[in-house]
Order: sequence, then C-alpha cells, then structure tokens
Amino acid sequence: MAEEELGDEYYIWEYEHIPQNLRKYWFQRYSLFSRFDEGIMLDAEGWYSVTPESIAVHIAERMACNTVVDAFCGAGGNAIQFAKTCNKVIAIDIDPIKIRCAKHNAKVYGVDDKIEFILGDFTKIAPTLQADAVFLSPPWGGPEYLKADVFDMHTMMDIDGEELFNHARMISPNIGYYMPRNMDRQQLIKLAGPGNTCEVEETHLNARLKCCIAYYGSLVRMPEQ
Repeated sequence: MAEEELGDEYYIWEYEHIPQNLRKYWFQRYSLFSRFDEGIMLDAEGWYSVTPESIAVHIAERMACNTVVDAFCGAGGNAIQFAKTCNKVIAIDIDPIKIRCAKHNAKVYGVDDKIEFILGDFTKIAPTLQADAVFLSPPWGGPEYLKADVFDMHTMMDIDGEELFNHARMISPNIGYYMPRNMDRQQLIKLAGPGNTCEVEETHLNARLKCCIAYYGSLVRMPEQ
C-alpha cells in the first residue's frame, strides 16, 4: 500500500511501534509538541526534523508580522506557532504526507484557519508569493549532518543554501534561516551582502546548543546604543 493511502492512525504513534533508531525522539515528544497526546501526526522523518516547540515559539515571536511564508513546513511545528503571532501563514512542503500531518496538527492546536497550506516546491512557487517575511528550515540530510565538523550549505543540502536564500529574498528581505548547530557561521553572514547585516542567534535546549538561526532585514535586532 502506498504511504499516501494509509489512514491517519498510521502517523499517530505508540511506543511499541517506534523503530529503535527513533526511540530517543519518542522520549522528547513533549518538547516537540506539548499537545502530542491529542493525536499529533508525524511521519518517520518528522521525528528528527521538526523544530522543538519552545524554539518554534521563540522564532515566531521574533518573526511576528502580517504574513509569513514557512517554506519547508514539514509536520507544522513552526507554522503552528507562526499562526499565533502572524495574521496569515503560507505553509509549503513538497511532500504530501508532511502537508497532511501539518494540516492535522494545526487543527489539534486550533490554528488551521490562519494557515494556507500549499503542496509544492518552494523554489518554483516563490515568484508567485507575497509576504512580509520568509522562514527557511530546509532538510539537513537527516541526523548524519552531525558527523561533519562543519555543515556546508553549498554541498550538504539537496539545494544550494545560497540559491535557496535568493529565492526567499525575491519575496522579502526579512528572512529567518534555521540551520544546524555545526553550521559554518561565515556562510550565513556572507548571505547578507555588502553593506548589510545579519544576526546569528545560537539557540539552546536543555542546556545544549541545538541550532543556529540567522535573521536578515528588519528582523535583525540592533544593539542598544
């Protein structure tokens, strides 16, 4: 049976169905979705790719605006929190299963009416979009990325990270770029371009560095004078 034909219950997990390689994420489930027990849906990849809820809340507060684009929405962790700080969220994913999970999870959180879900390739859809800010959280290639000393956005993602940034900049200069903790910071800084600034924020969870988030445009917080 094709994965798209499986019922919703297939993506609502119980401990006995969790593969060994995903067990550690099960014990973190409430940090991923505080309302996990209310029927949160995830595909296998979603377990290690969804943004932990507390971090998603923080990003949503930083990026509060009228309309925001979530370019790689996955299971909806970020889109759900954006719906609480923005008037409209445009949530995109190329994977129909992820869109299905995200729609369901948005209903669990009661914010589905504020999110427009689009199934498709962000790089192809970007020229048609209008928004105040864009959030980029592209796939990092699975947990294997942690084996590298330094994460290179030009060689370690399916799409070149700079090319992806340029697609987002067609929509808005206000961009949040969510990247792994071993990301080459200089690559993120270079994206700002001559004469512009970016802010790279290191985010911790349970006293451990979890990720880094680069902000551009008006999302950059200027130091107090």
